[in-house]
Amino acid sequence: MIPVRHTVAVTGPRTAVVVNPVKVPDLDLLRRTIVKGLATAGWPEPQWLETTREDSGRGQTLAAIENGAELVFVCGGDGTLMAAVGALAGTDVALAVIPAGTGNLLAANLGLNGDAATGVEIALQGGRRRIDVGVCGDRCFAVMAGMGFDAQMLEGTSETAKKHIGWIAYVGGALKHLRDKPMPVVISLDGKPALRRRARTVIVGNVGRLQGGVRLLSEADPADGRLDVAILSPRNLAHWAALAWAVVRRRERIPRMERYTAKRVEIRGISPQPRQLDGDLIEPGVGMSIGIRPRALLLCVPQPDGDPDLAYDSGAAEQAAEEVRAAAEGKK
Repeated sequence: MIPVRHTVAVTGPRTAVVVNPVKVPDLDLLRRTIVKGLATAGWPEPQWLETTREDSGRGQTLAAIENGAELVFVCGGDGTLMAAVGALAGTDVALAVIPAGTGNLLAANLGLNGDAATGVEIALQGGRRRIDVGVCGDRCFAVMAGMGFDAQMLEGTSETAKKHIGWIAYVGGALKHLRDKPMPVVISLDGKPALRRRARTVIVGNVGRLQGGVRLLSEADPADGRLDVAILSPRNLAHWAALAWAVVRRRERIPRMERYTAKRVEIRGISPQPRQLDGDLIEPGVGMSIGIRPRALLLCVPQPDGDPDLAYDSGAAEQAAEEVRAAAEGKK
């Protein structure tokens, strides 16, 4: 344990840190940063829980909840975050995201990008927001689920490439599958008459932004109690080019893409297809059954400036974060 001298009474809530050690280059620095940031505000030292090859974060998060944590910091990639979300959904324990890895789609969609010092300051001074959680089988997701091309793209992207060049590595994974055959699917939305399509991918989103900041579902709201559904059906490279250009240009109408909203989504194909949840591959399957748990996740988020009813001030928070960084790195 790292010794900390508290200059104020320790009166803050109990916290825990669930961290994927593979995704963090300097665990000692991360720990010093979090402990120092909490101590400065008078919060007690957190419980420290590392993920393992056998448990990507769900068990550790459940252990933190059982131990009385009122807030859980999660530091890892999308897989770690998805596992923690599954444990936290439906509780009053807040999630504080500290991004690591290459995806971090939830962090990117909700403005939670930053280092550990910034993440601590958001937890200390920021607001709390409840968001919806998607459910697929016995797993939860906070960002999106997909079947088909989007999962093929993830499958075709090497971990080495992601580590060295970040999200751009996904472009290579996508190019490998542009000419693949479409998948015949039957899609049911809230029990309405089925849609029969020859799609390249079906994406069910809670938020709208993909890797690299690409916004596919521009009207997706993570707290509206509904899922946004995109059915992409390009047939050739020209179709892909037109679709990609419309997405990048944020056009209202995107060719070869249909958009819907629903609370319940059933996707059925005729052969096993690659599938993903929150950017993490799951086992291939012939379909997906997806529902929603409205406002099930309590999340630490930055508050906007200029609201007199909110105490969060981004300038003051960044200054505090910089002081914590300097102290953790031994500069003070």
